[in-house]
Amino acid sequence: MSNDHSEVVKQLSGMLQYQAASVVSRVLLKNKGGTVTLFAFSEGEGLSEHTAPFDALVHVIEGEAEIGIAPAETPVAANAAQPETAPGLEKFQVRSGEIITLPANRAHAVKAITDFKMLLIMIRA
Repeated sequence: MSNDHSEVVKQLSGMLQYQAASVVSRVLLKNKGGTVTLFAFSEGEGLSEHTAPFDALVHVIEGEAEIGIAPAETPVAANAAQPETAPGLEKFQVRSGEIITLPANRAHAVKAITDFKMLLIMIRA
C-alpha cells in the first residue's frame, strides 16, 4: 500500500494564498447537494451583510475574524454596512480550529481581524 496520497490528500491552508487588500476564494467541491469553498481574507477585509438560502458551516483554518449574525426574523438592511458598523448583528469572534453555523435566510457578515482563512460548507436542503 502506497503512502503517496498527494492526489487526494491536501493541506487546506496551502491551497489558497493571501492577496493584499483582497478576499480570494476557491471552490473545492460543487454539486446539487451544496458547495465547499475556501476563502482567504487579508487583514481588515470582509464580506458585507448578506443572506443565503441555505444553512452554512464556517470552519476557521487560520487567523481570526469577527462574524456577525442577525437574530432570527431580522431582514437584511438596504445598503448594508460592513460588520463593524452593521446594527443588529450579534458579533462572534472566531479563531483557528473553531466552527460557527450561519443559519439560512439570516443576515451575516465577515470581517478579518488578522489574515484569515475559512472553509465554507453550504448544504442545499
